[in-house]
Amino acid sequence: MIDYRIDLSEAHAHRYLVTLTLSKPEPQVHLSLPVWIPGSYLIREFARHLNGLQASQGGRPCPITTQGKADWVVHCEGKGALTVRYEVYANDTSVRTAFLDHRRGFFNGTSVFLCVQGRESLPHAVQIKALPKGWSVATALPARQVDARGQGWYEASDYDALVDHPFELGTFWRQAFNVRGVPHELVVTGASEHADLDRLLADTQAICSQEIAFWHGRKKPPFSRYVFLLNVVEDGYGGLEHRDSTALICSRKDLPRRDHQDTQSEGYTTLLGLISHEYFHTWNVKRLKPIEFAPYDYTRENHTEMLWFFEGFTSYYDDLFLLRAGLIKPADYLKLLNKPINQVLSTPGRLQQSVAQASHDAWTRYYRPDENTANSTVSYYTKGSLVALCLDLSLRTGPARDDGTTPHLDGVMRRLWALQRPITESDVIDALEAESTEPPAHGADWASVIHDWVHGVGELPLQTLLAQVGVSWTAKKPSLSQQWGLRVLERNDAIKVQSVMRGSPAEDAGLSAGDELLALNGWRLKRADDLSLWRTASGPQKLLVCRDQRLSEMAIAHGHDAPTGWGQSVVISLAPTDGLTQPARWRQTAWLSQ
Repeated sequence: MIDYRIDLSEAHAHRYLVTLTLSKPEPQVHLSLPVWIPGSYLIREFARHLNGLQASQGGRPCPITTQGKADWVVHCEGKGALTVRYEVYANDTSVRTAFLDHRRGFFNGTSVFLCVQGRESLPHAVQIKALPKGWSVATALPARQVDARGQGWYEASDYDALVDHPFELGTFWRQAFNVRGVPHELVVTGASEHADLDRLLADTQAICSQEIAFWHGRKKPPFSRYVFLLNVVEDGYGGLEHRDSTALICSRKDLPRRDHQDTQSEGYTTLLGLISHEYFHTWNVKRLKPIEFAPYDYTRENHTEMLWFFEGFTSYYDDLFLLRAGLIKPADYLKLLNKPINQVLSTPGRLQQSVAQASHDAWTRYYRPDENTANSTVSYYTKGSLVALCLDLSLRTGPARDDGTTPHLDGVMRRLWALQRPITESDVIDALEAESTEPPAHGADWASVIHDWVHGVGELPLQTLLAQVGVSWTAKKPSLSQQWGLRVLERNDAIKVQSVMRGSPAEDAGLSAGDELLALNGWRLKRADDLSLWRTASGPQKLLVCRDQRLSEMAIAHGHDAPTGWGQSVVISLAPTDGLTQPARWRQTAWLSQ
């Protein structure tokens, strides 16, 4: 057994005081702290917040040798228990690290718990000490001996389990609900008194019920308890999945209000989609995982080319489950689906990098965006979700089985779950072949489809497949900034260039990220709409630009009506039913049924 004691007595200074006790140490004890947290694919160097490391044995100090940026060796001379003390500075309100002040505490184990190398498979225990008056503890980690507030001992089966159970500490709203006999908790910190948390609880339960039924039918899920930890802030959004819980952040304005019970804001729908997304990860990436994550290596990047599946397919299903749970209507769902379609169509990087390569490069690209990101890469979340959409519709538009049932992506996911092991891309192809009744319409076989859609940079057959389920596709006229290949930001009556699209008139004119657009054809610019207002009828346009406090005049092409690489924009919607064939109606009903 390896014990950790978490002391909160210095909450005012954002410091967790941690004591690690190892009863039977080796002569040399190797300690390390993870450099990343699963689910967030970036080296985050948590050790930069670890301070004051010291060790003792029998009351005598033990020498410590630093071996790397997050590795230490403790030299033990006696036979008694080893005690290691250190502090963790915690002032990050994100879901990825640790936070502590006089109002609230939160931490992930990857930021707080040193790993004893070679002892990872042993049970690990955690004691929460010096809990401030009025505070409670919320976590999915099993309790061994705690009081009514949750102060006391918790136990993990091994180090992986220890760092995969975040803790919420403080004063919060907490309610329980059951799904298929499994207890769930919704814990909300920081909500205003106007928030309708009962509605949030009911909607969360509806999502959980649908997703458990998706994976298991009437059987119980593979966890005995689940906890949602939602931190409500002035302005924020995000989530991180764990095996039996999830940590979430949302803005106060996005929570439902008691005095607006008949409405549902766009922000609240987005929050429900986040809840759906992270809960789906309980299966898809936490248990059904890529072979490269079995096991995790916390000391370095864990590259995989399959984030298009684990993040992208989860992104496809998250909003779809809002529809299936009756929380939105089909027309609302298509509006949500419209967003990733337009995000991909307006990203030139989709023509430069495959979604498989984008998955592999997540560690250096996705979490480190810059002004050239849109030109060089594509999101494995958004394009991955569209790959899932295309696969689902390809299966649904094929012939039915002999028993009359229709193949669909749900069946593929359940076939993969039934493997009960880490998977590879070949397993996905095999599951597609087993689910379908004949080769796909868009390739010789499913392997070639995956090769083209996942490893290629060609366009996905979105318009064709959506038409086969009665969804119309209408191109929108791009704005002038889109025609020129510009992404701009308006602030304080100023227009600044955020990105210049590859191969665009803006790039040809020499515009650059950071430029301030001052005037067009002699007219002052304050808003992006002014670009269209002061554009002349034909010929090159004259832009006055400020860069590094210097003014320049640049000539830019008039602007194309329908750019193909950087300014496409479409609207998808339900096609009129009187114009649909009967098969298209059936497919639409099956796909968009609540």
